[in-house]
Amino acid sequence: MRDPRTVRLPLVLLLLPVLLLPALLWPRPATAHAADGGPGRPVVLTDGGQVRGRTHGAYRTFEGIPYAAPPTGALRWRLPERAARWEGVRDAGAPGARCVQLPALGPGGPAGSEDCLHLNVTVPAERAVPGRPRPVMVWFHGGGFVNGAGDLYRPGGLAVRGDTVVVTVNYRLGIFGLFGHPELGGAPGFALADQQAALRWVQANAAPFGADPRNVTVFGESAGALSVCAHLTSPASAGLFHRAAVQSGSCSTTMPPRALLPELGAYEPFVPERRTVADGAAAAARLGCARPAGVLDCLRALDARALATPELMQTFSLVSYGNGQLPVEPRRALREGRFHRVPVMQGSTKDEMRLFVGQTLAAYPVGDEAAYRARLEGSFGTATARDVEARYPVSAHPAPAAAWAAVLSDVSFVCPALRDGRALARHVPTYEYRFDDTDAPNFLGLPEAPDLPFGAAHGFELPYLFTLVPLEGPQRELADRMTGYWTSFARTGVPQAPGAVAWPPHGAAARVLSLAPGAGGIRTVDARAAHHCAFWDARWPGPAGTVAPR
Repeated sequence: MRDPRTVRLPLVLLLLPVLLLPALLWPRPATAHAADGGPGRPVVLTDGGQVRGRTHGAYRTFEGIPYAAPPTGALRWRLPERAARWEGVRDAGAPGARCVQLPALGPGGPAGSEDCLHLNVTVPAERAVPGRPRPVMVWFHGGGFVNGAGDLYRPGGLAVRGDTVVVTVNYRLGIFGLFGHPELGGAPGFALADQQAALRWVQANAAPFGADPRNVTVFGESAGALSVCAHLTSPASAGLFHRAAVQSGSCSTTMPPRALLPELGAYEPFVPERRTVADGAAAAARLGCARPAGVLDCLRALDARALATPELMQTFSLVSYGNGQLPVEPRRALREGRFHRVPVMQGSTKDEMRLFVGQTLAAYPVGDEAAYRARLEGSFGTATARDVEARYPVSAHPAPAAAWAAVLSDVSFVCPALRDGRALARHVPTYEYRFDDTDAPNFLGLPEAPDLPFGAAHGFELPYLFTLVPLEGPQRELADRMTGYWTSFARTGVPQAPGAVAWPPHGAAARVLSLAPGAGGIRTVDARAAHHCAFWDARWPGPAGTVAPR
């Protein structure tokens, strides 16, 4: 039996409702439209052929464009290959299939298709000024590397108000994207390779959409942010982007053992390749493909549904390092200055872990001070638990569960991001934020515990950048400011918004920009002090960068 401190946290299984609800909230757009041209059907010539999109008032979309060949049959678990050219005009009026993923909610088989390597382009309807191509923003979706799709995000506001071209990308998920096996020579990181193929497509095709291939920003949230972190440190991503924005998923993101349930181990999103390869060999044996040779042929002959089980999808939801894609662990690469020299914007939400803690309270309550203390000791050990409690006393929070969520938010997200910020700022312009709207809309529609409202929880900044739910008043104004910051960063490498507070680069302690609605809501704060990051840096993780109780 593995040491519980190092057992992979089955976060995907635990949080399926959290990760998968977007698929229910934002259904695929209707496709019952003519594909033979006419008003509102603009045509653009790409390197693969012509595509016909749609006009939606102030912006246009070109969806379901293949950026690589379908990774099916003999191409399953191979690096992406160039998509075949097509004759005539391809209909790009609706998204392509989503990648194979776990079901949205409840029982049932997997959804999606292996023929899923498509992207979607959103551009302002007004033509770009001659000689002034627009910046490109390439979005990598979240979903724990087991779920999600580019078409779930509606970037019309970013495109129109920011005068940008936005590309959202599908990439292989779970066992299809992060599998490893001895016959593969390791764990090549197909999900990251897919994203790199999409970035190469952008390099080849930005100009026909009025965009600048020399000004590409990659940005993503959660698993998408971890993807951006990986590209920052991957030699294979060199030259494919020029700025990076990391939202709630830094290179140093971790979660201590027993954080959400007593039987769960620590969560590390990046793992040594040898571990993934060993898991792949074990999975092949369980699937009836254990043999001296030809294991991959056997596995490729299996139906996708036999592979897309919750257990296998979550087993292969972690990104491998120690290979050509990621030679070293990303947080170590940052520490050693081994990353691409591009401006970086990154941050967290104030109450990241309230979303996750709230979904496990029924199974693992934190009902009183004794239960809170037991949680601390179970995750950090007795000695460190006393020091943590001194800094996060129950009396300083509305309820014991809120105190526990604050501890996890700081140790897992906020302080690791700030730690990465210091490493980045030694070499590149770095801008840090904290999303602080504690009344942000519960756009997931999940029930909130009476003593643990979500506040500014994980992912709750997304409606301020994408058109997901209506915002009004001060929240609408905050969304406009955030759109201005994000798109100006994409344009110039400096986040700024007309009439908004200046966003200083990393430097003095009070240099994190707090993003909250209302008068004075946007201001600089000393997040490192507010979240006890000096304590966490000294006590957790250990000096080798590993999560281990003390």
